[in-house]
Amino acid sequence: MRSIEPRSRRVFLADFGKVVVGMAVLGACSDGEADPTTTAVSPSSSTTSASSTTQATTTQPPETSATTTEAPTSTEALAGSAAAWERVDLGNVSAYVVVRAGEAVVVDTGNPGSEAAIGDTIQALGLVWDDVAHLILTHRHPDHIGSTDAVMALAAGATAYAGAEDIPSINAPREIVVVGDSDIVSGLEIIETPGHTPGHISVLDTELSLLIAGDAMNGADGGVVGPNPRFTSDLEIANASVVKMAGFQFDTVVFGHGEPVIAGAADLVRALAAEL
Repeated sequence: MRSIEPRSRRVFLADFGKVVVGMAVLGACSDGEADPTTTAVSPSSSTTSASSTTQATTTQPPETSATTTEAPTSTEALAGSAAAWERVDLGNVSAYVVVRAGEAVVVDTGNPGSEAAIGDTIQALGLVWDDVAHLILTHRHPDHIGSTDAVMALAAGATAYAGAEDIPSINAPREIVVVGDSDIVSGLEIIETPGHTPGHISVLDTELSLLIAGDAMNGADGGVVGPNPRFTSDLEIANASVVKMAGFQFDTVVFGHGEPVIAGAADLVRALAAEL
């Protein structure tokens, strides 16, 4: 991943791979958005999906002597991993937590009242709210920003980020930093994916080979479909954003709505883009 100089009000936050990112990606644009009408591009038999998934890359353990040592705590074990991510299934919308070295990034905050479920996932990963350093909001729709005040109150040290054109519609207790194409937030690359909303952004983790699409795409029938036309402000621009995402490499794609595609995701997105 390339390092860039941030644009005005944009922040280069960390060298990729040196931090632990806890990311709860909360998906879904509307209660009805979980049922897109587009035919899904489905994976081959080698591709799987899951409703609650943790993906981790672990370091090779060193050889040990006969001396007995205590087992590490969950936090210590996670800190020894290169990276991990977890989905928070909130029913009609999802959240994701990505963690490296004891630091977390939350992506989206779901509907109002979602902070408890996000906190449970953070705790399951061996962390606490004080370990959440960043909050990325993929777009302005209420089912993605509904718990922003509560999450930012619990994660008092976290900085929030969103696309420029959506920020005026997002209420938050602290300033939201503008991010756009190629900006890096704690090792995660921001991709501008407008169309669903004017300021929609997606997030790419090259270390985990993970794309967090937000509502720029949806999961359906074990595959990938485009954004729901019913809740998309400009479908032509949204389809162009799908084509843009098809130019990146990733194994896994997760959504605001629908089940994650764990393997072979980039091929499915390229197939979808070819149909648009």
